[in-house]
Amino acid sequence: MPTATPTPPPIVVEPPLLNVEPGKTVAGRINSALGDVTSTVADATVATAVVDQAQRVLYVTGVKVGTTTVTLTDTRGVTRDVPVRVAYAAGTVADETSLRVTGNPTSTDYLREAIVTAVTRAATARIGATVTVAPDGIPLRGDLKIDDRLELDVPVRISGNGYLDVNGSTHVSVENTALPTIQPSRLLVSDYPERLTANGVLFTARLDRTQAQRFLYYHYNPGSEPARRIVLVARNTSNAPATVQMIDGSAGPGPNEMEVGHLSTKRFLVREARNEGQVLTIAAGATTSLVVHPLPPQSVVSGILQLRLVSGDPLELALVAQDAMAMDEAPGDTSQLLSGGAPHARGVYPVPSFVFERTYDVEGDDLDIPIGQLPLPNLRQGEALSGDYGVEQTLNVVIVNMTRGPRAIALYANPRGGRATGTFLVDGTLVQAHALPAFSRFKIWQETINAGTFRRIRIVTMPEGGSSYPLRLTFAPDDGSVPPGGPGSLIY
Repeated sequence: MPTATPTPPPIVVEPPLLNVEPGKTVAGRINSALGDVTSTVADATVATAVVDQAQRVLYVTGVKVGTTTVTLTDTRGVTRDVPVRVAYAAGTVADETSLRVTGNPTSTDYLREAIVTAVTRAATARIGATVTVAPDGIPLRGDLKIDDRLELDVPVRISGNGYLDVNGSTHVSVENTALPTIQPSRLLVSDYPERLTANGVLFTARLDRTQAQRFLYYHYNPGSEPARRIVLVARNTSNAPATVQMIDGSAGPGPNEMEVGHLSTKRFLVREARNEGQVLTIAAGATTSLVVHPLPPQSVVSGILQLRLVSGDPLELALVAQDAMAMDEAPGDTSQLLSGGAPHARGVYPVPSFVFERTYDVEGDDLDIPIGQLPLPNLRQGEALSGDYGVEQTLNVVIVNMTRGPRAIALYANPRGGRATGTFLVDGTLVQAHALPAFSRFKIWQETINAGTFRRIRIVTMPEGGSSYPLRLTFAPDDGSVPPGGPGSLIY
């Protein structure tokens, strides 16, 4: 009987698909071919191909953006089609970057966020491409103590918009620098125009070594508007470098204004308590973006920053609304500020913090402390600051029980304007409030004060963007209502 002719082994090319940039060359290994191999390009205007017969390698050079096919043929007549894609790389991953942080210590969560930001900013992405740094891929083992350092390699991916994906890693050096806490002397607020309908400069200020500053911004991009970003730019006009310490409590973008305002406040208060931030150097004559905050349509962003010029000459600050894909983050002409829409606060306010020193006698009247009730005058032309948004409020209360028996005491939150979220550091412990209905009363702390004793308690809070303040905090006898975190409580 006649024997069947064996099927010749196919030509194998590794990798089976070749991606190449215009003007660059890539190689593919040819296997299982017999004799000399010829190459034919379907569209030589997109790419060219050459076979190294001795090394059994296919070299493809990109000519212009597009796709084509290279057909390989050996002496048996066996062929293999190799798809070729010519496109530009999505960007360039930085080989290395450095990061100086503060914190006592700097928490792992903050380190992850700061490293993601630093590596993303160090990468160069083409317009429309996205830099992705997975926080879970950052090999951290714990908090970073003052004066400690760490070195790590962070995986990075740049992709999107039809470009060739770029995968790599950036070597990051992190140092925890010892610096004192920031004590701001005034509050800067940018909440006008709250609803953005144009690009331009939202706020300008000057940062010098005589006055540290707190800066609150809160802006909304309507659904009918293009994607934007909010950029805080620092310009160093001197011939010497400047160093800035910054605590960043930013949140968003997101569609829920109360959620964004709450998250921003929580991040700021927690980080400020730890002195957790970054130390940034601005080169002589340079302009640097301190914050780059994406703002897509139908979203709100909020930021609460604490800024101190550690060294160098004064810096010019500008908060700018830009197209999301703008090539340059520099603000341009800062003499004209955006305006329009309903009036909201924009200006400089003289009191960034309130401190209440109070005593509560368990046999006396309830102790009410209003939060966000005093409007602050504007040192510039513009609206007063109603609701005290961005103003930190510290309550130092001594609870006295001179009776013969223990007394159960509680602290209640009571919104007086409308629905309100809240963040409270109670003796350093984080307590949060979901959106509380107007004029409701929820317990945020409770404790029994023994007979003949007193108890000192410290509460730090701040009115939250997107919520309706004022809010009243009340020390009173425990009414037996659900404790914080209990079933039905909006406190957690």
